[in-house]
Amino acid sequence: MPSADSYTVGQLARIAKVTVRTLHHYDEIGLLSPGGRTSAGYRRYADADLDRLQQILFYRELGFPLEEIAAILDDRSVGPSEHLRRQHRLIGDRIRHLQDLAAAVERAMEARTMGMQLTPEEKFEVFGPDYDEGWEAEAGRKYGGSEPWAQSQRRTAGYAKADWEEIKAEGEELNGRLVAAFTAGLPADSVRAMDLAEEHRQQITARFYDCGYEIHRGLAAMYLADPRFTATYEKLAVGLARWTHDAIIANADRHTGG
Repeated sequence: MPSADSYTVGQLARIAKVTVRTLHHYDEIGLLSPGGRTSAGYRRYADADLDRLQQILFYRELGFPLEEIAAILDDRSVGPSEHLRRQHRLIGDRIRHLQDLAAAVERAMEARTMGMQLTPEEKFEVFGPDYDEGWEAEAGRKYGGSEPWAQSQRRTAGYAKADWEEIKAEGEELNGRLVAAFTAGLPADSVRAMDLAEEHRQQITARFYDCGYEIHRGLAAMYLADPRFTATYEKLAVGLARWTHDAIIANADRHTGG
């Protein structure tokens, strides 16, 4: 008789959100064999099988091939605690990779929005190996036809690689001072924070387009609404995206009377 705490292949598939065919395949290759069978020969999975399936799906999510997953899970020298530590480390690595990718997306979108004229090789050098020209089309759909877009196209038409490298360095230097103010515990509506927000606005105005306070408010909103922009600031310091947003809003209120 099957135990009350065992699962049919269909039940396990529903719990784990995989297909029955997937479970059959895992059984056929010896990756996940059911802990028992009914008298009629049907698969019955125990709680330990469910635990193993969770491990399999975790490693699959991270892109591990099935053969390597089997070797990892069948290594008797590694206990459950070590598996958890390994998974924690792998998740951290994945998060850092996604943050790097998000930063590359932001740089590419901003560059396209501001009319960057670079060769594919120069884009790769300035914005990193994760650069994808497909992001330019997205920026064009969002901002094409607007006056800031047209203005930035005119201003940056003659920018060379050295100009973009200088712009990038300016942005990184300002970001460093934003991080310093944030980590020092200064409120987002402090004079220092608002002055840094004003520098940010003036950098955009000097290099790309006339960034008035309402446009600057819109950029601040995007830093929270678009996870790719948020990740850029959060990579520098956790909580910096919200703080920078609030500093920009406070600065705009300071100059426009709220």
